[in-house]
Amino acid sequence: MMSISATIEGIYRSESRRVFATLIRLLGDFDLAEEALQDAFKAAMEQWPRDGIPDKPVPWLVSAGRFKAIDGIRRRARFTAYDDVAESIEAIADDSQAPDDDREHVEDDRLRLIFTCCHPSLAPDAQIALTLREVCGLSTEEIAHAFLTPAPTLAQRIVRAKAKIRDARIPYQVPGRDELPARLHTVLRVIYLVFNEGYSASSGETLTRHDLSQEAIRLTRLLLELLPEPEVMSLLALMLLHESRRIARSTTAGDLVPLDEQDRTLWNAEYIAEGSALVERALSSGRFGTYALQAAISAVHADARQADATDWEQIVGLYDALLRLEPTPVIELNRAVAVAMHQGRMPGWFWWIT
Repeated sequence: MMSISATIEGIYRSESRRVFATLIRLLGDFDLAEEALQDAFKAAMEQWPRDGIPDKPVPWLVSAGRFKAIDGIRRRARFTAYDDVAESIEAIADDSQAPDDDREHVEDDRLRLIFTCCHPSLAPDAQIALTLREVCGLSTEEIAHAFLTPAPTLAQRIVRAKAKIRDARIPYQVPGRDELPARLHTVLRVIYLVFNEGYSASSGETLTRHDLSQEAIRLTRLLLELLPEPEVMSLLALMLLHESRRIARSTTAGDLVPLDEQDRTLWNAEYIAEGSALVERALSSGRFGTYALQAAISAVHADARQADATDWEQIVGLYDALLRLEPTPVIELNRAVAVAMHQGRMPGWFWWIT
């Protein structure tokens, strides 16, 4: 039987960023919410072994963190005028702001958080760093490793981004539908970077981080419910099709397995079916972009039961279209490889792709 301590650790891994997102909404401050989060789990470690684990741990943790924050503000008020903090305490303690048991309400807080972290007034590298830190819970060291940046430099970047949000009073909310499409590109780019960090982890003992990939997929599902646009469904399709190969991508020893050597019976048929259906919907809309074309290429690979059955002619055509939208050296190289494969001239270095 799992100990209560181990259960709490598991809840922290799976739920802490959800709790954190709601605490930010209630407290209006990143650092105060982080402190409240730690206080809430400390309270859980003290009370749950005695009282038992609550039926709904997330609302319990949010409430505990909220009241710990209020206590902290009151303690600090001893050194300043109470009137200066009374309004803050009243707002935080207001029952109308208290978390309810509705899971959807908590999930909305996560969307608010990611749009705040990806606000256009923040520098692009700050958007990515802040999202990885605050939405996904990566450590500063992990993010710094991914950016090939010294950890102190990355930490300052995150601190400045938080200060910008506070000083510019950037609203903690999902944008209105009139400005949502313009904000969407940045959010999708950041989510995809989170997915890629999970699909090919830049640090740690494993080649991949399943939790990050799943988090990116979950966030995109939420975003698709909010805004069912072709590029949102295209990104979800692309991630599902990549994720379908996860088990086959590495050996039991942890070595990468090239695409042509993977056991395709291990590929996740459910993800492939969902991803393929999504990309078909996106392409049929006539309003698609680069994610749709990348997903379509992945779908062609997923459709081949053996590597030598891959429809390279179709892949070349998709790369032609992708190159028109995004003429980059990487896409040019990938198209050249696809042309060579179509003509039967397989480059010996190609199949490192996983």
